[in-house]
Amino acid sequence: MSDRTVFFVSDGTGITAETFGNAILAQFDFKPRRVRLPFIDTPDKAHQALRQINHTAEVEGKKPLVFTTLVDRQALAIIQGSKGMLLDMFGTFVQPMETELGIKSHHRVGRFSDVSKSREYHDRIEAINYSLAHDDGQSNRDLTAADVILIGVSRSGKTPTSLYLAMQHGLKAANYPLIPEDFDRRQLPPALVPHKKKLFGLTIAPERLSEIRSERRPDSRYADLQNCRAEVAEAEAMMRRAGIRWLSTTTKSIEEIATTILQEVRPERLSY
Repeated sequence: MSDRTVFFVSDGTGITAETFGNAILAQFDFKPRRVRLPFIDTPDKAHQALRQINHTAEVEGKKPLVFTTLVDRQALAIIQGSKGMLLDMFGTFVQPMETELGIKSHHRVGRFSDVSKSREYHDRIEAINYSLAHDDGQSNRDLTAADVILIGVSRSGKTPTSLYLAMQHGLKAANYPLIPEDFDRRQLPPALVPHKKKLFGLTIAPERLSEIRSERRPDSRYADLQNCRAEVAEAEAMMRRAGIRWLSTTTKSIEEIATTILQEVRPERLSY
């Protein structure tokens, strides 16, 4: 089944609609055509979206799936008149919660309705800047401000995990590579020792590490399988000696890695 179209309709960025929709779609074994319709925040835009959905239904001869997080009731009413199968996240969850809680929701468009006044938004930007400045051991300054410091051999997944933690959770995540000089000393890098409680290690299967490094530097000692085996073994031994929590990223997604880190580290300043 690849001839079914899915629309994600939102009066904001559409990130919530896509996340919600893709989580549902992952339960079914088919690959739909995905169409994003963000910023549908006026009746005119809603009518344009309506025409696009209806045209797709006529061409394909099947109801498109329409995931929506529309807050504006007028725009939602227009989309509800489409020929698609409407899956309204807010209508399904927010309205019953209003009844149960006895209070009205904010009916706020998007996660940050006014970024100029959102402390959470500015904290998130600050966390991203911090993580970029402290990527791959670029800086030892202000490590006391870090919520978590990821360590591991080069290309074990530290950078993408750090940025994910910053962007999704507003955490200041530094990362630091373990290199041959550290293994020769058989000690953690001196700059990290005072922050041992914040350290979390990432490791990876040597075979997978060799593949990743070969894409960057083919036929090099850096990517050689024997060298990768030696580095991974030394890094894991060092983390065991230091009593540092760690996990293998070999078969895990960034989301799974980050979730495990959050469960283990439990930083005080955590946002959603």
